[in-house]
Amino acid sequence: MIPYGRQTIDEDDIQAVVSVLKGNFLTQGSAVSDFEKDLCDYTGSKFAVAVSNGTTALHLAYLAAGISVGDEIITTPNTFVATTNMMILCGAKAVFCDIRLDTYNIDEEKIEALITPKTKAIVAVDFAGQPCEWQRLSAIAKKHNLVLIDDAAHSLGASQNGQKAGSFADLSTLSFHPVKSITTGEGGAVLTDDETMFKKLKSLRSHGVAKNEKGFNVMTEMGFNYRITDFQCALGTSQMKKLDNFIVKRKTLVEIYKKELSNVDGIILPTEIKGNISSWHIFVIRVKDADKRCALHDFLKTKEIQSNFHYPCVYRHPYYRENGYAETSLPNADLYEKTQLTIPLFPGLKESELVEICNAIKSFFK
Repeated sequence: MIPYGRQTIDEDDIQAVVSVLKGNFLTQGSAVSDFEKDLCDYTGSKFAVAVSNGTTALHLAYLAAGISVGDEIITTPNTFVATTNMMILCGAKAVFCDIRLDTYNIDEEKIEALITPKTKAIVAVDFAGQPCEWQRLSAIAKKHNLVLIDDAAHSLGASQNGQKAGSFADLSTLSFHPVKSITTGEGGAVLTDDETMFKKLKSLRSHGVAKNEKGFNVMTEMGFNYRITDFQCALGTSQMKKLDNFIVKRKTLVEIYKKELSNVDGIILPTEIKGNISSWHIFVIRVKDADKRCALHDFLKTKEIQSNFHYPCVYRHPYYRENGYAETSLPNADLYEKTQLTIPLFPGLKESELVEICNAIKSFFK
């Protein structure tokens, strides 16, 4: 079976982890801060706080932003549920904004109509690795005094007008799940230029406990154990050295996909808008006839090719339907949901396998 995504691990990565396993610190050692420095150096952010996964990164980012009970957060429905689940955990309400049909990112032109006195923040997602319209989003956030947060789980390695993803917003969150740009197994991080938020993030990551002037551990606020291990961060540091090469490989495969599938009438291929360099986290095609989407998914499975669905609209999940979103419907998001299908893309995908995937898709539509 050709998977839709997978990690790329080599001997350098393995030895980096083994080195930590043979050392004195498996957690709370220098490998964590070394990895955080690499993230800052790469993205241009002043501060990074590495955590246990992308979901805990979101939770801490929301808390650092002061999101709490009664707040409203404007966000996209085209994302994994973690983006909004953590808002709910903070006591806030997700207000869904429709998406664009070129990038499948939040439609920045529809945000201001949703702002109310309760609105606290805008949380945008760089879907599939393509940055949102961050200049416009920043202008809206400043105009209305809102916190701007980038769920950049898909976009490490991407850029917009020469600026690296992870540095566009007040807070940016990353994920290092195996199918992402780099991996630490599980893992995540929060990036910011705000020193006050940075100190808050570090405190919340480790129980709200810090040493006082006498060297005693003192808990000053309610925090969590959202720490990441040193051996995970050693893997992350090793992976960061390969990140740009991973992006080049993804881009090369994307160009082959576009060449091979450009004449298939039944599908719509993803685009990369002017000024953006996508990290191409995933490659999502749309099927013009929605009734054929699941049939294509099943057909590819018979050919030992895995495909996936990124994403059902968040408000379509049973939990959300049962908890205040039963009537929610957005035209572009609904159309996208019914027609999208993710096909394999990862640095280790062989060109011969990619051609095999393309031939299967062509065969289906013939």
